[in-house]
Amino acid sequence: MQPLPTPQPTPPFNAPAARELRTALGMGPEHVAYGMRTSYGLPHVTPALVVDWEAGSVAPSNAELTALAGVLWCSMSELIGTPRTLREHRIARGLAAQDVARAVGLELLAYQRMEEHDEWRGSGRQSSALAKVLDLSLPDLVTITGREVKLAELLRRACCTRWQAYVRPVSKLLPLRRRLVEEVLHSLHTEYQRQMAAALRRSVGAAADDAGRDFLDRIVDHFWSTVQRNG
Repeated sequence: MQPLPTPQPTPPFNAPAARELRTALGMGPEHVAYGMRTSYGLPHVTPALVVDWEAGSVAPSNAELTALAGVLWCSMSELIGTPRTLREHRIARGLAAQDVARAVGLELLAYQRMEEHDEWRGSGRQSSALAKVLDLSLPDLVTITGREVKLAELLRRACCTRWQAYVRPVSKLLPLRRRLVEEVLHSLHTEYQRQMAAALRRSVGAAADDAGRDFLDRIVDHFWSTVQRNG
């Protein structure tokens, strides 16, 4: 007996967007369900299921999401929440796995394994091609290629010790101008130390530790917002 295939995880579904797109077209759930049954061969789709999708109580499968986009005359990306994984970014762009694999110069099976394990192992050239084909921002590319954890570690150390020592490691990790990295690390270090000093003045050490921990927990977000401000 052949083992059942492992079901693919569905991308994050933007339920409010689906509802807004449907109402903007003047369609009811019954119209959406009818279109998905007759035009896309999904006989199980009922108005009640469409309502459940829009309520966020259940998410459509990959095939259902494709059909829903077709019925609502929109792109897949309009029905997907903020993508985080390699697979979610591909689906948001409406691309097949073989199209991405071909564009970045990988065998299809090798690319599919990377998606399955959410572990990008492409070269620098292939990473650049991936960013182009999926229209990735630099923060998205850093997340997909697994560099976000390392970046967070370097940034935390830069905030807590001498930030100058981490300019080179961060510059090697990211394709950013060295001068910009210097400005951003200096800014983050100054802000962290300022928050710690203010917390210590206001309260006991435990509260200061909480304030510092909260800042460091969100250090990657602080980094990208400061890059945007300075760059």
